[in-house]
Amino acid sequence: MGAEQPISDWRREGIASNIPMSWKQPFAVALLSIAAMFIIAHQEWREMLHQWWNIDTYNHILLVPLIIAWLVWNKRAELAKLNAQGWKPGIALFALAMAVWMIGKASDINLLAHAGAVGALQAAIIAILGPRITMLLLLPIGMMAFLVPFGDEIIPPLQSITAQIAIFLTEVSGVPAVIDGIYIDTPVGLFIVAEACSGVKFLIAMVTLAVLICFTQFESWTRRAIFLAASIIIPILANGVRAWGTIYIAQSQGVEFAAGFDHIFYGWIFFAIVVGVILAGAWRYFEREPEDEGYVAADLSKMDWLNRISRHSASNIAILIGIVLVLMVAGVWAAIVAPVAIG
Repeated sequence: MGAEQPISDWRREGIASNIPMSWKQPFAVALLSIAAMFIIAHQEWREMLHQWWNIDTYNHILLVPLIIAWLVWNKRAELAKLNAQGWKPGIALFALAMAVWMIGKASDINLLAHAGAVGALQAAIIAILGPRITMLLLLPIGMMAFLVPFGDEIIPPLQSITAQIAIFLTEVSGVPAVIDGIYIDTPVGLFIVAEACSGVKFLIAMVTLAVLICFTQFESWTRRAIFLAASIIIPILANGVRAWGTIYIAQSQGVEFAAGFDHIFYGWIFFAIVVGVILAGAWRYFEREPEDEGYVAADLSKMDWLNRISRHSASNIAILIGIVLVLMVAGVWAAIVAPVAIG
């Protein structure tokens, strides 16, 4: 099939001036589709960009596009061996993602609307490039999910867990204290595990990093599961230790000193040390270099199931028309139905 035919190595002379003919149409379709999606879902993308830039919980997401670009760049040699080929079922995936976006807008649930907007981007790429190249770029396409700002939903349980760890360590260290929910009363004052102290900021950043490391450094699913679990459990425990440390220092040095120390040391410096410890513990178990992540072009032709689903191909123009039609329906719905539903 055309998707398996080698094409000229355009990497040597530069992408812009030497894109093969077989890639020019998909590239143009991708640009047009992405531009149209950004126009239709401009509110969601503007909201997400605002959160990435202005809310420190999500500042790490600014690095995700760079990570995705790096992962794609690592696959450039394998991409040069394949042709992009449109895929009909990808349009159904795109329509499903846009439906999630519409439900999110109608229900005024930002998480759903944002997830739908990002999912539509992922689905459009799958529809335009086809299943073979999707398998080749599975990790960077999957990493796009981390463009969605999430984490606020787990703040209350994280506050509770942090408070429980802090009160346990406070009592063990000999400081009399009484806990009431997220409030800890000690001889020098009342402490509260506020939202900013829940550890959510570091936890979601750590999960993003952990997923990247799991699939670039490990081949074993068992090691991936262990590393991901450690990357969730250790930061949560460390945040409890941070909260206890603030309370303990306050007993001898005063609340103001403890608050300043917490801000300076127990911020990113403390958690940078935690990341270093986690990575140092996993380093000896790394199984490969990041450049060796995922499949190579030769592997794809051996997958019978992939060969079967690849038969549902479509022209680039057909894919573009399908995406535009879905976007037109979504756009009309957003302009007419969504405001009524929200109001």
